Amino acid sequence: MFKLEPRPQASKFWSYGSPLLALVITVLIGVALFIALGKDPVKGLQVFFWEPVKTPYALGELMVKATPLLVIALGLAVCFRSNVWNIGAEGQFVIGAIAAGGVALLADKETGRWIVLAILLAGVAGGMAWAGITALLRDRFNASEILVSLMLVYVADMVLSFLVYGPWKDPGGYNFPQTRTFDAVTQIPRLMSGSRVSAGLLLALVGAALLWVFLFRTRAGFAQQVGGLAPAAARYAGFSSRKALWVALLTSGGAAGLAGALEVAGPIGQLTPYVPAGYGFAAIIVAFVGRLHPVGMVFSAVLMSMFYIGGELAQSRLGLPKSITGVFQGLLLFTLLACDTLIAYRLKFTGRAA
Repeated sequence: MFKLEPRPQASKFWSYGSPLLALVITVLIGVALFIALGKDPVKGLQVFFWEPVKTPYALGELMVKATPLLVIALGLAVCFRSNVWNIGAEGQFVIGAIAAGGVALLADKETGRWIVLAILLAGVAGGMAWAGITALLRDRFNASEILVSLMLVYVADMVLSFLVYGPWKDPGGYNFPQTRTFDAVTQIPRLMSGSRVSAGLLLALVGAALLWVFLFRTRAGFAQQVGGLAPAAARYAGFSSRKALWVALLTSGGAAGLAGALEVAGPIGQLTPYVPAGYGFAAIIVAFVGRLHPVGMVFSAVLMSMFYIGGELAQSRLGLPKSITGVFQGLLLFTLLACDTLIAYRLKFTGRAA
């Protein structure tokens, strides 16, 4: 009775309406899932969409989760707009955390607050170096950046495990695989007392503003996008697709490394095997739900952090497994992909079925 008919031109309405429709469908599927599991759907929706925002402290925790997601997504947006598919931001996040943690471990009682800047720069450098491996293999040997960046995630995890189980293990930590807690001087400044929200939130928002200016108000940003999407046209216009590749991967790697530094020198305060929290993968969803636009990614990062916090609350209050967070993230991604069909196609009623 219905068929998909190509539109004469892409729908601007559904370009922005598709994420909202995807969210509504995700919520409806979530309600059905709660009912199937024998849980009260009202309470289920409450822990995901009300509990994370009902108190000032809850809002602060929401911002703590949203900060690394937004920082990583901003870097990934540069990649995806350049048609460079960096799927390994999680590994760059981990290496950035390791590099930042290594600098933080050098602090002592006489170290000044300047070390915070050194920690952040080390995180950026670590993430860029890890992403540079992917850029080098793609540039020199035409290796798939999807596979290389993804496989490097597991290498990064192994490097972290080696350090916290071996040379960086805290000798006074009762044999737990973790470094010593970083000195207070290394902590990212907090924005307010009684909350874990750090200056990293301001860095993320400033980064969103800078990315908007770069992408939409500079020649370099235009060249970056053309160099990735149409290499032949870019060469004709004098743009370098090779430069676009390096800029995209180094930018996204640096952003992921910065997020790792903000985490270990902020809420975590040490290196543990649990530093990889899946932010690098979740940020891919954040980037696409936000339409690869800095403003959109601010809102999608908040939404994704609600899924994280809601998943944690669902474990303790509803007895649901930890994987419920991943279920909601996956539902949002796949419903978005389905709803995006409406941008280029429209449903047409063909009459009663025979």
